[in-house]
Amino acid sequence: MNRTDRLYALVEELRAAAPGHRSTTWLAERFEVSSRTIERDLSALQQSGVPIYATPGRRGGYAIDAQHTLPPLNLSAAEVAAVATALAVDSSTPFTHAGRSALQKILAVLHEVDADGAHELAARIRLYDVRPGVPRPPAVVEHAIVQRRVLQIEYVDKQGEPTEREVEPVAVLGVHPNWYLWGWCRLREAPRAFRLDRIHGAVMHDEVAPDREMDPAAVEIPELIGRGILGS
Repeated sequence: MNRTDRLYALVEELRAAAPGHRSTTWLAERFEVSSRTIERDLSALQQSGVPIYATPGRRGGYAIDAQHTLPPLNLSAAEVAAVATALAVDSSTPFTHAGRSALQKILAVLHEVDADGAHELAARIRLYDVRPGVPRPPAVVEHAIVQRRVLQIEYVDKQGEPTEREVEPVAVLGVHPNWYLWGWCRLREAPRAFRLDRIHGAVMHDEVAPDREMDPAAVEIPELIGRGILGS
């Protein structure tokens, strides 16, 4: 058992024993490590904010305040990415620091495959200048990004001309006051950014979008170019 797994298991062991306690010796035998290692682990958990406290006396040990901790959560990569996105959208709200600390704890206890999925998905949600009040992406676009599926969209361009496009979605871009779907347009055979409020209909196909090496500098969005965030 690696240290991350042991820290997680320690918390769950103390939760199961609550409101009782476990001695250092008992925990050391349970996890097949030294008492000194258990003490270091418990100290690390306390410093990270887990409500673990020592009970005095010869038969004392360590206990956890179960009323102030959550049971195990089974979060998907998309749910973890959603938490990260919400925190990035507005850093001026109360408890932002605590929220980011919570995100680190979530990532720490995810299985490796889930953590990789969350990081990979987060890389496809790019926030350049997002502020509260920006409309959220349509659900079908979110699903296509998460599942890497080809989208067929009904799109109205800035001249008001309607077109139908097949798009291989790569990322969702947030730049005030709009959200964009960025991907490979099969009609134009080139990368394109589509304003989400101009997508009047969308259908997700079963086809998995192929991996494409796409340079972020190729994004042509007036808000980004005008502010010097990205060049065309």
